[in-house]
Amino acid sequence: MKRFIPVLWLALTLAAACTSDSQTGATSQPSAPPMTQAAGAGDPLPTWNEGRTKDAIRDFVWRVTKEGSPDFVPVPERIATFDNDGTLWTEKPLPFQLLFAFDRVKALAPQHPEWATKEPFASLLKGDMAKVLAAGGKGLAEIMAVTHAGMTTDEFAPIVEQWITTAKHPQTGRLYADMVYQPMVELLAYLRANGFKTFIASGGGVEFMRGWTERVYGITPEQVIGSVGKVKFEMREGTPVLIKLPEIEFFDDKEGKPIAIQSRIGRRPIAAFGNSDGDLQMLQWTMAGSGVRFALIVHHDDAAREFAYDRTDKLQQFDKGWDEAVAKGWTVVSMKNDWKTMFPPLQ
Repeated sequence: MKRFIPVLWLALTLAAACTSDSQTGATSQPSAPPMTQAAGAGDPLPTWNEGRTKDAIRDFVWRVTKEGSPDFVPVPERIATFDNDGTLWTEKPLPFQLLFAFDRVKALAPQHPEWATKEPFASLLKGDMAKVLAAGGKGLAEIMAVTHAGMTTDEFAPIVEQWITTAKHPQTGRLYADMVYQPMVELLAYLRANGFKTFIASGGGVEFMRGWTERVYGITPEQVIGSVGKVKFEMREGTPVLIKLPEIEFFDDKEGKPIAIQSRIGRRPIAAFGNSDGDLQMLQWTMAGSGVRFALIVHHDDAAREFAYDRTDKLQQFDKGWDEAVAKGWTVVSMKNDWKTMFPPLQ
């Protein structure tokens, strides 16, 4: 039985510390007249510094949207896919869905006095993460089961909504929804203003993301692709419900991403955006199509404003993807050099 494999795999590799790397990069691309969202609307990417990376984005959009261009792409074929964790929002110190599970254990603890002495719940409630991880896959599967399964999909959705609008990042004190990257939010809007349909293709749980992505990113629930847990149909007191089960049906990471994109969308993207080796196959598959294509990788090289990690990070490694990006001329964003600001201003 595959019990919450994506989150467990991430958690079991947590012990490795984040490391910084001095490498930065942005591939050189030909420039073109800048595209704006509408005539007189000004710069649609105001938090992106001028330079090769911003030019590459504008050039690609100009080439595929300008009538008469040899690279023109009809609107229905303008598909762009985005990884979520580490590409659209922060993924440190842990992927946020795992932090959600930990917070849910704390919220449910008053209903479960037995957890005070039962591992891994006892260690989690004491804040001893080393012991939580020492419990291994079985212990973490228990945590995921009590926080993600055994309820209906309609019951799960408001739990996520309450958490995403109230819980705060342990290091910045910001709401998790405020840990999104403002430059990437602008990029999503810029693409949509130019006829693109934007999709999320994430290893995170699809039911976890769908409740808030439209409000935060402008990406509607039906355009969210993620790891899928098994559900079963059941009649409860004459009402049909879908019950979440403690099993994974599909893991949307690495080679799973292009498979899921083909299955859910039915069109190969012409642009793909990621940040780690887990996104490599999605970018490879996107770039293998005909016509002009665009691949962009967000490089976490800004320890002062966020986190710095890449090749040697055991949790979100950017190693093979880095080599392929350099070899094939993909665009690599230096968060330190390409972004004027990291997060949206607090309201």
